[in-house]
Amino acid sequence: MAYFSNKDINNLHHLYKINLINSCSGFKSANLIGTKSETGVENVAVFSSVTHIGSHPPLLGFFCRPTTATRDTYNNIKATGFYTINHITEDNFEAAHHTSAKYDEDISEFDKTELTSEYKSKCFAPFVKYAPVQLEMKFVEEYHIKANNTILVLGEIQSLYLNDDLLENDGFINLAKAKIAAINGLDAYTIPVLEKRLHYQRPK
Repeated sequence: MAYFSNKDINNLHHLYKINLINSCSGFKSANLIGTKSETGVENVAVFSSVTHIGSHPPLLGFFCRPTTATRDTYNNIKATGFYTINHITEDNFEAAHHTSAKYDEDISEFDKTELTSEYKSKCFAPFVKYAPVQLEMKFVEEYHIKANNTILVLGEIQSLYLNDDLLENDGFINLAKAKIAAINGLDAYTIPVLEKRLHYQRPK
């Protein structure tokens, strides 16, 4: 079994260390976050850090890297208060991955990929058309992580849209039916398969 001490990790080549640490936590969600600037420029970017925070109220969080560089997603959310979260699928993960390229803030990633924006109800931010799960989010608060200068952004679900066939009778969303992707590390995409749902466990 390969072994890395903390000292070993800190002394690794930069890119090797990034790949190692980004992949050691396991598979992560694969999402596109859609925003729009105050001047109307659409933005869409891939994130692998969206996570459940709580159900009452319905909160999701995601992490932003340090804002020492331009972060259009973060800036748009802080300026407008709204964004969308859209699940990536087997059909669009390559286009979704290209949104990680660093375009100028006046260029929309929708124009540089095969992804298409769409609008629902009165949501200010764009959704990704054909995404089988789409969430309208409202910014709630943020937390600065002092250890590495990243930011945890918390948002509350305002609307949830999903394909009818994904919804089970007990409220479970069967993502496997839509071939929704997950990310291993920074650039390895996989399509999970549902093996089995297990019952709520109680002490024996």
